[in-house]
Amino acid sequence: MRVLVTGAAGFIGSHLSHRLLERGDEVLGYDNLNAYYDPTLKQARLDRLTPLPGFDFVQASLEDRAALEAAFDRFRPQRVVNLAAQAGVRYSLENPQAYIDSNITGFINILEACRHRDVEHLVYASSSSVYGANRKLPFAVEDSVDHPVSLYAATKKANELMAHTYSHLFGLPTTGLRFFTVYGPWGRPDMALFLFTKNILAGKPIDVFNHGRHTRDFTYIDDIVEGVIRTLDHVPGPDPSYDPLAPSPATSSAPYRVYNIGNHNPVELLHYIRVLEECLGRKAEMNLLPLQPGDVPDTCADVVALQRDVDYRPDTPVETGIRRFVDWYRTYYRI
Repeated sequence: MRVLVTGAAGFIGSHLSHRLLERGDEVLGYDNLNAYYDPTLKQARLDRLTPLPGFDFVQASLEDRAALEAAFDRFRPQRVVNLAAQAGVRYSLENPQAYIDSNITGFINILEACRHRDVEHLVYASSSSVYGANRKLPFAVEDSVDHPVSLYAATKKANELMAHTYSHLFGLPTTGLRFFTVYGPWGRPDMALFLFTKNILAGKPIDVFNHGRHTRDFTYIDDIVEGVIRTLDHVPGPDPSYDPLAPSPATSSAPYRVYNIGNHNPVELLHYIRVLEECLGRKAEMNLLPLQPGDVPDTCADVVALQRDVDYRPDTPVETGIRRFVDWYRTYYRI
């Protein structure tokens, strides 16, 4: 297939592009290489892709509608995976406009480009953040997500609503994936594992919010990519069991689906740090702090729907995933 991957220089996008190319797909990567975090890391991810047969790249933003439509017209993608977005819960408290530009304006440009070019399937990144103030665990796609606690989460919920509108009005098959805390080699420098590793190796203290007592459904990158590819290959149709008198947020009479994609095995942050200490062979000095605004105490993904529909079965324990990240980090930074 010809697959357009936005955010191809990002953490998930670069891994996904590799896997698609390995199985023989053609991939057009699309990314603006912005400076939200170290652009040299993004370029290094991209440098691993550019020599591979079947890969091409466009540097532009989703907000640049003319550039996006030109990329669609030149490449003529059959399917699209939209991973480009302004990420980060905490940054959304400081710079909300960036989230409107990329996650709302950018996403409507994606939808319009797909609609007018007969794209077979649009898979897009949502987030576990949409569960916001929910406290029932595990988080299920059938749950209400009407109480976001960050603008980032609100934009991701808005993406799901926008996608449903296009599925309903124009028959565009769309699938939203609510990612739960993704980690692994080539990860983002603003994420906890990267920050912890960097500071521990430098002999600096690490900030541990909620006193390390919150839990996260940490999901290894290879498991995430496997789920994305299985979903990409599974084009949704109208759900024959959809009941408009008892509607589910996860499905529809339109060709629309939303899934959780996580490990379904939450880990307490203090345990996560202990595993990292063992892998590094060093102890962490911890600044124990309260929960930050916009964060939630716990996450856990109910992945029954994804298991049922695409046989998704994540199987990488944090002990293995953290070790692989540390090995990559030491090699990449020559430490």
